[in-house]
Amino acid sequence: MLLCIDVGNTNITLGVFDKEKLLGTFRMTTKIERTSDEYGMTIRKIFDYNGIDSDGIHHTIIASVVPKVMYSLTSGIIKYFNNKPIIIGPGVRTGMKIVAPFPEHIGADRIVDAVAAYEMYGKGNPVLVVDYGTATTYDLVDKEGSYIAGVTAPGIRLSASALWQGAARLPEIEIKKPDSILPNETVPSMQAGLVFGQIGQTEYIVKNMIRESGYENVKVVATGGLGKIIYPETDIFEVYDQELTLHGMRIIFERQKKRR
Repeated sequence: MLLCIDVGNTNITLGVFDKEKLLGTFRMTTKIERTSDEYGMTIRKIFDYNGIDSDGIHHTIIASVVPKVMYSLTSGIIKYFNNKPIIIGPGVRTGMKIVAPFPEHIGADRIVDAVAAYEMYGKGNPVLVVDYGTATTYDLVDKEGSYIAGVTAPGIRLSASALWQGAARLPEIEIKKPDSILPNETVPSMQAGLVFGQIGQTEYIVKNMIRESGYENVKVVATGGLGKIIYPETDIFEVYDQELTLHGMRIIFERQKKRR
């Protein structure tokens, strides 16, 4: 079995594959500092509790945007799962050409999303993937499967945090779509600004990236935990796939096997 680990700024997402079948997904917070033993033992306990045989995991691949956790995490995987992880970065065969002056500056998670979106939903057509994470990212791939451009904006939770930390009288709130865009109370007013603002931002950026690129038949794919709030509220998307990043890592892992 294959263990895929997506290390984001907020959460570490774990996915276990048996060939192409995703057996389960699990999340840990990124912000707690852990030793290699804590990583290894915690991950094994999560799997064992959910009926996944930890001893059956023979391969691991990691995509990370948080360098400071990597030494302890990789050491924990080596010690408790007895395999050396593949770290997605320079030198790893992703199968995607990056049309940028400094390709190493593009986050591994964005390349992984782009690979998955193109392979699963594009294949001969341009694809634009929108990931609603700590940041909201927009990444464009052409019909040949080359990464062309990306836009980065504050994510919904990041924007919410800025609101209640920067304005003393605004409370912490649940992020959800309010009943109306004409709210008359503080909490739904904030929810309206966050959710409807994100919808408007998404539609504007996606439409103009497509217009300026000149591409036709662009497949627009949404992912990320909060994407499930935005996806039903606009007709700009073809599909919402919450597990897109994990599938991208699986695809990239398979390409490493073919390279050997």
